[in-house]
Amino acid sequence: MATINIKLVKSLNGRIAKHKATAEALGLRRIGDTTVQPDNAATRGKLASIGYLLQVTEEK
Repeated sequence: MATINIKLVKSLNGRIAKHKATAEALGLRRIGDTTVQPDNAATRGKLASIGYLLQVTEEK
């Protein structure tokens, strides 16, 4: 199964509460935090909503 590396590169300060909650659901709290998530529709939807805060790389 494919996975996605996600890194928080911008601050969550002053962001919409829903976007903060999405970052928290992905396991991202501070700038520089990284997580590995499965490549599925739910994860892609989260990335679409807060993609401007993230750096995303795909793995196989």
